[in-house]
This record gives sequence, C-alpha cells and structure tokens, in this order.
Amino acid sequence: MPGARVSSGERVTLRTVEREDLSFLQRSRANPEIRYPLGSPLANREEVEEFFEDDDADRFLVCLDGDDAGPGRPDEDEVERLGVVSVEDADWRRPELGYWLVPEVHGEGYGTEAVSLVVEYVFRTYDHPAVGAMAYDFNDASRALLTSLGFEEEGRVRRDRFIDGEYVDTVQYGLLRENWREADDG
Repeated sequence: MPGARVSSGERVTLRTVEREDLSFLQRSRANPEIRYPLGSPLANREEVEEFFEDDDADRFLVCLDGDDAGPGRPDEDEVERLGVVSVEDADWRRPELGYWLVPEVHGEGYGTEAVSLVVEYVFRTYDHPAVGAMAYDFNDASRALLTSLGFEEEGRVRRDRFIDGEYVDTVQYGLLRENWREADDG
C-alpha cells in the first residue's frame, strides 16, 4: 500500500515510498527499458531494501490516484504506481534528482509533472540555490524533460558509464532557484 500524499499535480500524486512498494521497485528496475536508461545493474530484494533504507535521499512514488484515494495510505486498488522520483544529497550539497517511470506511460507528460512537483518540493524544503540532474547522452526523452522545465546543460563527462555494451557520456544539468521562480511566475 503506497504511503501518504506529499504533493499533487493535475494528474499525478507524489506519495511516500513504503516497504510494501519494494516489489514494484524491484520488478521495475529489472525491466531493461528502465534499467538501461538509468544505467542501473539488476538488483535483488536485499539491494532494493538497501536503496529503500538510504537515509540520504527523499524518495517519492509517482502515482495516479483514483477518486477514492485520500491523503493517507490508500488501498491498493485506489492507486496506480507509475515510477519514482528521488532527491539525493540535499543535506550536504546541491540536491540531485533521479527519476524513472514505467515504459507504459512514457511520452504522456507524467514525468514532467512529477519532476516539476519535486523541484517545487526541493526549493520549498531545502535552502539551496540550485537543483541538479543527470541524463545519459542517448536518453533524449530525459534530456528534453529537463530542458522543458528550465534546466540548463552544465557539463558532460565523456564515456562515463558502461551501459548496454558501450561507454556513454553523462550530461549534467542544473536549475537555479531564481530561474525556477521566473518560469513559475511567467
């Protein structure tokens, strides 16, 4: 059963990730359509639990709530899990976003809405002047999502990760608080 509602947009709801969501996380991260764009190795149940228990991150379950889903912990049939957005390292340096959605909903705008809600959360919760995110050079959808929200490319690490049989570049993005406010006010 997903956790309490943290934030809601027009279509998606961010909820806390609970222990009952671990099987969803493990199944999803085993999917090559998610795992390869993330550059993540396969994870067994124990590794997913370690990920879940990492105290240095804020993790949100991206959900579609049914009409009966309240702000507390809804019943399983009231919520559809779509993915996860996380905020890493916010306690000691610039917060870094990570995100993924199940392939069945790619291209429908849920990712843009979810990441936007988390950017708003970061700037409301943490006193940092910027938020960052990374995307692999080949992940055009993720790079387009970030630029659509006002993130700017800040750098590139060439041949940074070995993914699906080849070394790929990572592209670092950043969004300044004042640029987010300008876009939000405009």
